[in-house]
Amino acid sequence: MDTKQTILIVDDSEFVRNYHSYVLEQAQFRVITAVDGSDGLEQLYMNPCDLVITDVNMTNMDGYEFIRRVRADEKYRSLPIIIVSTESEGKDKMKGFEAGANLYIVKPCDPKVMVENIRMILPPA
Repeated sequence: MDTKQTILIVDDSEFVRNYHSYVLEQAQFRVITAVDGSDGLEQLYMNPCDLVITDVNMTNMDGYEFIRRVRADEKYRSLPIIIVSTESEGKDKMKGFEAGANLYIVKPCDPKVMVENIRMILPPA
């Protein structure tokens, strides 16, 4: 039985998805990826996840709307969500927290710091 915790990465950059996937797989997480908020919702509904990492600037559905829709579903109200974005202004962070994010990390971030943050807010397996 696979006891790895699953993380959904939602980012329109293939490079970022691949990089985060590599870092998280090395840290012994199972990873699912999505190319935007719409795809992220589909992936979330098809695959149980323990945590979501999302960018905010994406086509089709941005990260803020993605988070609002996830939070609107009773089943996902307590799902940990981390925004990882190049947007570093206070207003962007506030918008992320208002949408329902648990944590806001500015890119680029140290992979070890990202993994530590994930382990800090992830419920135990």
